[in-house]
Amino acid sequence: MTLRHVIERWFQRYFSDPQAILLAILLAVGFSVVFVMGEMLAPVLASVVLAYLLEGLVQNLRDSRTPRLVAVNLVFLLFLTFLLFSLFILFPLLSKQLSQLVQELPTMATAARELLSHLPERYPDIISLEQVSTINKTIREAINELGQNVLSYSLSSIPALITLAVYLVLVPLLIFFFLKDKDLLLAWFQDFLPKDHTIATSLWSEMDKQMGNYVRGKFYEIIIVGAVTYVSFTILGLNYTPLLAVLVGLSVIVPYLGAAVVTVPVLLVGFFQWGWGTEFAWVVSVYAIIQALDGNILVPLLFSEAVNLHPVAIIVAVLVFGGLWGFWGVFFAIPLATLVKALLVSWPRTHVDVIHRTEI
Repeated sequence: MTLRHVIERWFQRYFSDPQAILLAILLAVGFSVVFVMGEMLAPVLASVVLAYLLEGLVQNLRDSRTPRLVAVNLVFLLFLTFLLFSLFILFPLLSKQLSQLVQELPTMATAARELLSHLPERYPDIISLEQVSTINKTIREAINELGQNVLSYSLSSIPALITLAVYLVLVPLLIFFFLKDKDLLLAWFQDFLPKDHTIATSLWSEMDKQMGNYVRGKFYEIIIVGAVTYVSFTILGLNYTPLLAVLVGLSVIVPYLGAAVVTVPVLLVGFFQWGWGTEFAWVVSVYAIIQALDGNILVPLLFSEAVNLHPVAIIVAVLVFGGLWGFWGVFFAIPLATLVKALLVSWPRTHVDVIHRTEI
């Protein structure tokens, strides 16, 4: 069998159905728009994502027989309240704590180098003076690089502030119209589709249900884990509690990797605040309990329909979509991986052998 016949059989199997071609065109157009005009349409894309998240709250109010316009206004008012709280209370607090932590890093580095300098005396068979010297050099280089990055970021912050101001005006306005005119916009989009698009419609309905449940559940998980972490660390008296609570809350976006990465700053802050002692042991224990409760109790409660993906598939999805679309790619990595899986499963196929027998 020649390569030409192999390609023909593959094409006949997967693209002989007109609806399969329609799905391929929709996917190609969607990815092309994101890649070619992603930066220009960034406010629109961000508004679509946030409106999609808020639509769940609108539907909950609609289920209680609230008129849609009233529900949209209430949800939008709640969103504006959260936005103002983040801008004028949460972000300044986090920025101040992050600045304090950056200023304290040289002191932490000095303490770390002093601690490392005693290791060759205590454990000469495990670590040598040359290894300690290499580690100290790496720490100094990392601190210097961080300082240069902070300086360059501060010098280039004016364009970022202008972009932020544009987002603060456009995004809330777009979110309101996306929520208010949802049915009108969807009907306008469907006018461009062929009359026979049942597979695309059924696939979107299924993915809308799965993706909506997952994303909204993940948002609730971030809030709950962050709040519990904040209360726990405040009781323990840990420094930089608001900053660490936000980091721990956001870490649940990326399964496996997020918890592993955010563990490092939690342990470092606790260690340099108390050293080896009872307080540090309490921080480690409480943090481990929070992670265990999140994985074994909170996640099963929030996600009644578990996403049936292998851990390797989840990690690959995070790396691929995160590399393509940054934060939003990481946030939607698992739903997008589920979409890819659903496409592969439900893609229209025609049995090639049946075609050949018919032709004969």
